[in-house]
Amino acid sequence: MLQELAIHDFAIIESLELGFDQGMTSLTGETGAGKSIIIDAVSLLAGGRGSADFVRTGATKAALEGLFDATSNPKTVQVLTKYGLVSDDHSVLLQRDIYASGRNICRVNGHLVNTTTLREIGETLVDIHGQNEHQQLIHPESHLGLLDQFAGNTVAALLSKYHEHFAQYQKTQAALHKKQANEQEWAQRLDMLQFQVQEIQNAQLNAGEEDALLAERDRLSNYQKIAAALNGSYAILADETVNPLDQVAEAMRTMQGIAELDGAYHDIAGELESAYYSLQDVQAELSRQVDDLSWDEGRLDEVEKRLELFVQLKRKYGDSIDAVIAYGKKAAAELAVMQSTEADEEGLDQQVAHQRDELLALAKQLRQARQKAARELVKAIHQQLAALYMAKTVFSVNFSPLNGARLGPEGSDEVEFYIQTNPGEAAKPLAKIASGGELSRIMLALKTIFAKSDGVTSIIFDEVDTGVSGRVAQAIANKISTIAKHSQVLCITHLPQVAAMSDHEFLIQKAVQKGRTKTQVVRLDRKQRVAEIARMIAGDTVTELATQHAEELLSLADQTKAQLRAQA
Repeated sequence: MLQELAIHDFAIIESLELGFDQGMTSLTGETGAGKSIIIDAVSLLAGGRGSADFVRTGATKAALEGLFDATSNPKTVQVLTKYGLVSDDHSVLLQRDIYASGRNICRVNGHLVNTTTLREIGETLVDIHGQNEHQQLIHPESHLGLLDQFAGNTVAALLSKYHEHFAQYQKTQAALHKKQANEQEWAQRLDMLQFQVQEIQNAQLNAGEEDALLAERDRLSNYQKIAAALNGSYAILADETVNPLDQVAEAMRTMQGIAELDGAYHDIAGELESAYYSLQDVQAELSRQVDDLSWDEGRLDEVEKRLELFVQLKRKYGDSIDAVIAYGKKAAAELAVMQSTEADEEGLDQQVAHQRDELLALAKQLRQARQKAARELVKAIHQQLAALYMAKTVFSVNFSPLNGARLGPEGSDEVEFYIQTNPGEAAKPLAKIASGGELSRIMLALKTIFAKSDGVTSIIFDEVDTGVSGRVAQAIANKISTIAKHSQVLCITHLPQVAAMSDHEFLIQKAVQKGRTKTQVVRLDRKQRVAEIARMIAGDTVTELATQHAEELLSLADQTKAQLRAQA
């Protein structure tokens, strides 16, 4: 639900802040007062195309803000979650600045977003319908989605299963087409993978082996130096003439004799004792290393050759042995798939044919479920149209196979809404023959049916009642009021019947101050609503009779609203 709207330096609006409530709100006023400008502002907040022309003359930018409550709107929460924009209380603050230079800055809950993201979020919050703007009805490609929406879970479950099978079918079909269209490329790739996998497997690589071989090469290459150091060190420690260990032991015993006389002497004795035993350990380790020391010239050659192999493999497949091993695994997996396909091309053909048969069966089930839903939708639309004084209009849902009996992502059929406006005439596509007034009423019929499941926070009707009057005007007012039970509705209208059926009413007026045109908005109380509706009935000269008529219209509207919303 749209809770608050703030507009600054937008078109002829200098500054405007409005609060909105649940239910039906009408925006009334003279033509050109700025009613549609307010709707334009909401449209831009919902991601509509912006232009520097919207910036008020003399201003550097137009600033728009809209606060929405999305607590009961899971679609909005889902999209916000996708972009990490969810607030704790599920409120949604949309902000958009349009600069005179043409630059746009968009924010959602204080975070910068692009217009595409803003539009994706806005579409779940606001649904705007203008007198010449029945997007879904004038675009036949959207009719299938409307039918599926009406059908609900029955079609949704089948469609989900169809989507899963269709994705697998496309994947298998693409593999077959790729092989058939690129036989030479396929064979070359197969040979190359076989060579690469064999070369890497023959190397019998192990993680960490390269580091171990480098260390071993260093030891083998420096054998003389290592042998000299080990033997020399051992000889010094094991010297029988002047033995370092004996000398350290003598120093240790001497200091132990005075260790109790001073703490410092005690520490020195301890350090000498530690040094003595450490030297003993070093002497033993040197002895072991000397005993283990050996020279194998052939082993050095083996290590050098192994390391050279590593260099060649890394030059081809990666910058480390681990990367070469990973590449080998990836190549082996691709080779296995290609060899399987190579060995069973006929099986791949059969797999595609089998998957197509499964899809055709699912598409048939989808068609049957949709045709059943279409019959129910036709019945529901006719009931709504009868209430809108279009009882002789025949609405139908036309099914036709996709070109070439193709299987599409949504099934095997195209769906388009048809109408017969006059008895005896042939039914024709809705988008081609319906007038603006008829489209308005058909759209209202659909909105009435879908109002409970649409999930859109706010629905805006921009003069959809243009071109009608009398009982048709009252019927349209009743339908809009019924829709308002399930969704917040904002409605620009020039008809007193529609204004009277609203729960809240704003009067939009235009005034000239200091040579500048400004738009002002006033929330009307009951008395003011009577005066405004009387003006809508009588024009410039409001008579006492017009006032009485307006009062009666409001009273009747209160009764009608109570009855309609109790039934909805």
